[in-house]
Amino acid sequence: MLNSKPGVSESTRAAVLTALDVLGYERPTQLRGERARLVGLVVPDLGNPIFPALAEVLGGALAQRGFTPVLCTRTAGGLSEADYVDMLLEQQVSGVVFAGGHYAEADAPHEHYQKLLGLGLPVVLVNAASQALGFPCVATDDEVAVEQAFGHLTSLGHERVGLVLGPEDHVPSRRKLKAFTAAARAAGLDLGPEVVERSLFSLEGGQAVATRLVRAGVTGIICASDPLALGAIRAVRRLGMSVPHDVSIVGFDDSAFMNCTNPPLTTVRQPIEAVGRAAVTLLAGQIEGASVTAEELLFEPELVVRGSTAPVRARALAVAAL
Repeated sequence: MLNSKPGVSESTRAAVLTALDVLGYERPTQLRGERARLVGLVVPDLGNPIFPALAEVLGGALAQRGFTPVLCTRTAGGLSEADYVDMLLEQQVSGVVFAGGHYAEADAPHEHYQKLLGLGLPVVLVNAASQALGFPCVATDDEVAVEQAFGHLTSLGHERVGLVLGPEDHVPSRRKLKAFTAAARAAGLDLGPEVVERSLFSLEGGQAVATRLVRAGVTGIICASDPLALGAIRAVRRLGMSVPHDVSIVGFDDSAFMNCTNPPLTTVRQPIEAVGRAAVTLLAGQIEGASVTAEELLFEPELVVRGSTAPVRARALAVAAL
């Protein structure tokens, strides 16, 4: 099989060679120098269900093109993103897809990206990135997402709308804040900085900051992820109030089981199928020698209205009692 004898299918031969690469064995002498058809798939920890869903889309699209994805996830105390890059380069990967990585954090270290750029290795970034990294990017339009969520809440009569974002250097959160400010101005609403809170992307973080927003008198909250939104729902309940009768909550992602929560979560759906397939198409084009510019492809999200939003009602007595 490894000596190119007849009677062995090309797919079987490729699978065996890939297994040798993954396990760290040397290829037979006559096969050395062939680049493995491995593609690194680097994602954050898998606690946010949007990332396993995205990894599944990316992995399936890569497999259809004859590539084997190597999934790398960051864990506390484990390998860093830069460590994974070094490991993937040792495995002679054909390219790398990053999703939710340090490229989306303006203040994070970016040296490993510059290393990949200098080597000319095909790379695609999924979702908004810091400027001037030099790689093609495929992203959900964060500004449109906030416009949809804000428009939905104001159509229900909400004028005191809050926003829960990620850390200050998080590029998608910066875009969401820009859209939120513009939407409030266009609606003639005077929303000050007290209605904007920042948190880590977790249920606990969402609960902590949403508590402050509710006490500040907001009637509707837009969250930058579904876990943040679930934390906001918990915060409202811990304050002795209800969603959506007292406070309406909108999430972002439409990750798994958001239609099964109590109440089912109104959220802005990321088109992960389209985003994932576009990312793989861009990567495969680079691997095949096509020139790809460092442009950003923006995909429009979709508002999914469920049970966590409702028309505003007077809450003065309830807020005063908090």
